[in-house]
Formats: sequence, structure tokens, C-alpha cells
Amino acid sequence: MNTKKENWNRVRFKGNKVWMAMESDQKPLVKNHKVLIKYQLEQEHEYWVLQKNIRPLGDKPHRTNNSATSRHAQKIEKTILVDCAGAVCIYTDGASSGNPGPAGIGIFFKYGDKEKKISKYIGVATNNIAELEAIRHGLNHVKNPRLPVRVFTDSSYAMGLLTKGWRAKKNQTLVEAIRELMRKFKDLKFIKVKGHAGHPGNEMADFLATSAIKSAKP
Repeated sequence: MNTKKENWNRVRFKGNKVWMAMESDQKPLVKNHKVLIKYQLEQEHEYWVLQKNIRPLGDKPHRTNNSATSRHAQKIEKTILVDCAGAVCIYTDGASSGNPGPAGIGIFFKYGDKEKKISKYIGVATNNIAELEAIRHGLNHVKNPRLPVRVFTDSSYAMGLLTKGWRAKKNQTLVEAIRELMRKFKDLKFIKVKGHAGHPGNEMADFLATSAIKSAKP
């Protein structure tokens, strides 16, 4: 993984600041009309995206109204502006290298101008367990349950179990522990985000989760 800044250029991708891989002649690395990007230089995951969606850093955020991904991003941005005003926002993600395999969790907290990050290796687990553990750790770290709390996750599995009344066929103990935690909060809301769609909070949580796995490898 190359993290030297001279090999990457700061650009915008769908309104978000990202790093784009550059050739030795300082031209973008292009493959099948796509360029390679990452959200943080230190993160392990890299993404091939259409070059036409890349804009210079000085450009205003670019949105395509007829794009489902863009509409989702705009909806989440609106949710953040409205629901996160005065609320503790928790972005959670779980990752596993194999299913099951070495697993990590990432939690990114934001409350006003205060931020906190948690990156933790949890041993061998499935991806679903990692997603749930991230949420459990996130809720456990909220010091004042009387404050409004917004939990962002890209896990349909977690959303179904915690907000739609799905019956837990597996991981019952973990699910019940989270449900018990949820009862302590006066104003708690879960918000589904699309994974790897360029949402900064979600990408940070992903980075923290995958970094935990990497740091645990010998």
C-alpha cells in the first residue's frame, strides 16, 4: 500500500475530498475510464471510480440529480443537518477478513465540534457480528443517554434486527444486549447509509474497522 503524498492528488469525488492515484508523470492512473481513489491515505481499501465523476478540489461539490447514489447522498446530508443538530452522531462499521475471519470495528463520534474515533480488533468473527459489535460499542460510549443520539450504519442486517422487529436466529445474546442498551436512550434513531458511496462519516468508520484488522496482523 503506497501512502506517499507525491503519488496521490487531492480531488473531489461526488462532493467529497479524496486522494487520487497518480502515474510517475503526475497524470492520473486510468484503467477502463476509471481512476483509483481512497478516502484516507492510510486506509487499506481503494476504489476504482469513473473518471468523469472526479473534479478539481476547487470546484463546488458535484451532484447528479438523476443518480440514485447522488439522491441517497443528498438525503443523508439533509438528515445530518436536521437530525444531527444538537445530537450525538455515531457512524459505525464492522469488517472481517473472511466470514468468519479476523474482524474489526470502527466507530466515529461527532457531537457539535467534538469528535472521537474508536478502532478495535475483536478477534475472529463474522461480518454481521462485527457490524453489531460496532453499534454496541458506540452506544456504550455515550455518556449521557438523555441526549438525542443518531446511529449511522450500512448494515441491512443490523437495521432489520434493531428497527424492524426481525427475530434473531443467530447472535441472540448480542442482539438482546444491544436492545437492552437502546432502552436507556430518550431519543435514539438509526439511519441506514449506503456503503462505499462516499459518505465521509461512513468512510471513516470503514477505515477505522479495516485498520483494526490490519494492525492485528503479525
